[in-house]
Amino acid sequence: MTQQTKHKIIPAIDIKNGCCVRLLQGDYQKEKIYNQDPLAIAKKWDISGIDFIHIVDLDGAKQGFPVNLKIIEKIANSINAKIEVGGGIRTEQDVEKLLKIGVSRVILGTSICETPEKTADFVKKYGTEKIVAGIDAKNEKVAIHGWTKNTGINTYELIAKIADAGIKRIIYTDILTDGMLCGPNINAIKNLSKQFPYLKFISSGGISSLQDIKKLFKNTPDNLEAVIIGKALYENKFSIEEAIRISF
Repeated sequence: MTQQTKHKIIPAIDIKNGCCVRLLQGDYQKEKIYNQDPLAIAKKWDISGIDFIHIVDLDGAKQGFPVNLKIIEKIANSINAKIEVGGGIRTEQDVEKLLKIGVSRVILGTSICETPEKTADFVKKYGTEKIVAGIDAKNEKVAIHGWTKNTGINTYELIAKIADAGIKRIIYTDILTDGMLCGPNINAIKNLSKQFPYLKFISSGGISSLQDIKKLFKNTPDNLEAVIIGKALYENKFSIEEAIRISF
């Protein structure tokens, strides 16, 4: 039976060219391959206390449509944890494909900036548990297309807009800290979660130690429900079991 925690730990799997990789600050030219079998990593993270695994289709994010569907489907059908997937999801057909192969949460990123009118339609059709927003920001400005394009859109303004469209959960990634093992941008996620207490937030980017996790949850409101951890796990900074234990 899954353990109940106050805060959740969500391990991350980024897929590029069929491999499990990590990028530095979203730079596609600065990748490190950790495993050529993302399914093996998913099975490794699939333990008691892990409710969700976070998957990013990096090829999809860049190309504008889901690319690694076969791998994602294998993962969804091979583990007990649920999966949430982002990267290249722009259309209703994209959403349908992912939900059909067993994805529990579909993360909309670029589309909520480029076609915000669709967000309300997606939420209305699939519900707030299936459709979540992924906001990737640098200095409070939103980036899209796999972080290759800075929109100039203010993070707070976008969140207010998509909240009006019915979004209830936001995965917030701080680009400057992602993949850097330098500690999370606690002030950014703290201010966002305080500004929008009626939304649920998941923080992504920068976790390098168990102390980072403790500080993050200690210094943010209760509507920060989870943290996504990637590189720190791959670099063996701590174990996933240790992360789960201190998140109670």
